[in-house]
Amino acid sequence: MSLKDKFLGFGKQSNMLAGTTRKTRILSALALFLAISAFGAAGVVPIAPDAANLPVRSITETLALPTLEQQVEALSNTPPHYVSEEVIRNGDTLASLMTRLGADDEAAANFIKSDATARGILQLKAGKRVQAEVREDGALEWLTMTVPDMRDNSVKTISVRREGNGFKAVDAPAKLEARVEMKSGRIMSSLFAATDAQQIPDNVTMQLVDMFSTNIDFASDLKQGDSFNVVYETLWQNGELVRTGRVLAAEFTNAGKMYQTVWFDDPKSKDGGGYFAFDGKSLKKAFLKSPLEFSRISSGFSMRTHPISGKWKAHEGVDFAASTGTPIRAAADGIIDFSGGQNGYGNVVVIKHWNGVSTVYAHMSRFANSARKGAKIRQGEVIGFVGSTGWATGPHLHYEFRVNNLPRNPLTVDMPNSQPLAAADMQRFKQVTTDMTHRFALLAPEKADIKVATK
Repeated sequence: MSLKDKFLGFGKQSNMLAGTTRKTRILSALALFLAISAFGAAGVVPIAPDAANLPVRSITETLALPTLEQQVEALSNTPPHYVSEEVIRNGDTLASLMTRLGADDEAAANFIKSDATARGILQLKAGKRVQAEVREDGALEWLTMTVPDMRDNSVKTISVRREGNGFKAVDAPAKLEARVEMKSGRIMSSLFAATDAQQIPDNVTMQLVDMFSTNIDFASDLKQGDSFNVVYETLWQNGELVRTGRVLAAEFTNAGKMYQTVWFDDPKSKDGGGYFAFDGKSLKKAFLKSPLEFSRISSGFSMRTHPISGKWKAHEGVDFAASTGTPIRAAADGIIDFSGGQNGYGNVVVIKHWNGVSTVYAHMSRFANSARKGAKIRQGEVIGFVGSTGWATGPHLHYEFRVNNLPRNPLTVDMPNSQPLAAADMQRFKQVTTDMTHRFALLAPEKADIKVATK
């Protein structure tokens, strides 16, 4: 074949391919044209069908449920576990408690006795509750109990749980529910008799003494017919009273004068807040009225015949009769200036305060650990204990109040209050006092011939 024939043949093939391509293009264009014309004529743009218009078909299938026999068989293959709760009784031991819980597990008992955390469960205080889960064969799965936390005077929950072939113990702060209690009482014989009659915890009674001790000497000032109202916090866990909290507010009527106080939170304070009178003045005074919580005055600030020497001389202090070992509190903040033996004073502590004021506490049986020379002391902190050392005929506290080394009568000297609340806190403070006033009104709806003390 010549080059010309090859060329002409190639041209024929090209023409044939070209013709086929043109036919395909014509047919494709025609189909597209017809499709556009059809939709264009209807004036509709094609979109996906609406799901609501699609046909719906229900399918019902019967599922096979396990028979009663199968359920019983499944349960029989699972060892039963028993969860129970017991209340600790007087004289209970770990062994007796675990027996009542249905636990017969020597390994668990040995772990509780030996583990540093689990040993807290051995604080078996009567009335406390213990929960446990035990297998049918007596093996302990877990045990939990709420106990006091001696580190910060709070409460914690200790849990002992089986892990593999051993046990693990953990403790965590207890999740407590706070409730508010309101009680009232009237003095007929003593403060404790009145609070016991109203089932008020001793902890609350002691807080009342501390709160009002700068205005009322509970050893000598109480009168029959005096009354009080108190609002305090209690902390609960699972319906069980764990402990008594802080007194939130109280009012005490003594000899016709009413003293009111309320706790006010203050994040800036090192104590987290403080007690204030309802006018915003701090209830805490510079000096306590008495360094003993409960006692009687056996000898006042006056001239007297000395019980040992028999001489007529001035008694430059006040003697508080109390049993040996009664705690003695610092009357105010200060620094220990002297702590030791001193002739007729016996064991004595001298605290230096401010503006030339000092206080003396004599005839102690022993000193508190904090009563060291140079130590800083806070108001109300125990510095020693009542005794009869030195020239004393019986156990009592000899207490002196000195200004520039000159004796003053601590029962009559004017005790100034601490600083009042800042003006910026007064609005929030008034909201607190308004709430407590309403609570007091519920406790004592009628109050007559009672003067609110401002000092």
